[in-house]
Amino acid sequence: MSLLARKIRLIMKLRKAGITDTAVLSAIERVPRETFIPPMFHDQAYEDIALPIDCGQTISQPLVVASMTQSLQVNDRHKVLEIGTGSGYQAAILSKLCRRVYSIERHRPLLATAERRLTDLKVRNITCKVADGMKGWPEQAPFDRIIVTAAAAAEPPEPLLEQLSIGGILIIPMGRDKTSQFIYRITRREADYSIEQLMPVRFVPLLPNVARNEPIAEDQTDPNVLAGSFAFQN
Repeated sequence: MSLLARKIRLIMKLRKAGITDTAVLSAIERVPRETFIPPMFHDQAYEDIALPIDCGQTISQPLVVASMTQSLQVNDRHKVLEIGTGSGYQAAILSKLCRRVYSIERHRPLLATAERRLTDLKVRNITCKVADGMKGWPEQAPFDRIIVTAAAAAEPPEPLLEQLSIGGILIIPMGRDKTSQFIYRITRREADYSIEQLMPVRFVPLLPNVARNEPIAEDQTDPNVLAGSFAFQN
């Protein structure tokens, strides 16, 4: 089966799984997932599975990417912050849907590779940097939307909440281990935040600071417990 046929099959599967946003489906159709994975996995590019990339990280399952993107409710006027550039695939999807993407990665080798891929695809509305994603990007705040592609242990980092605009949406996985993680949608209101639990997932932990240059298996590292005073308001 050709890559095109496999892509069409994946789009149909996503529709059946509840991805109804035609803009999201169009973005997934237009972004070549095989570009963002190692050559040895190209024949699995349009299978609905996560695949390994460098530095002990993964490129997420297409259904998870589509679900998180749809839940973000992004449009072409929005400025979006992504925490965890990874392969660059999620950023490339977002670039088709919003005005500008700011993406932070803690692994220098991952970011360098992702930037090369995005340049080759002529994606020009993404700005990336190596930094501690838990601190956000205060110089560019506020953001209309924030998406985190690693799991916080118990609470979202306070800087991300502070950098969200009023009415803005934060999509973040949370859970102390991979057996209890869920994606949450947090919406900033005038005086507080609302929260919705969306779907179970399995992500590598959200970690502070900039990583060492050499690959490390962070999925075997215990996630840090984030201390803070954030209280969910339903």
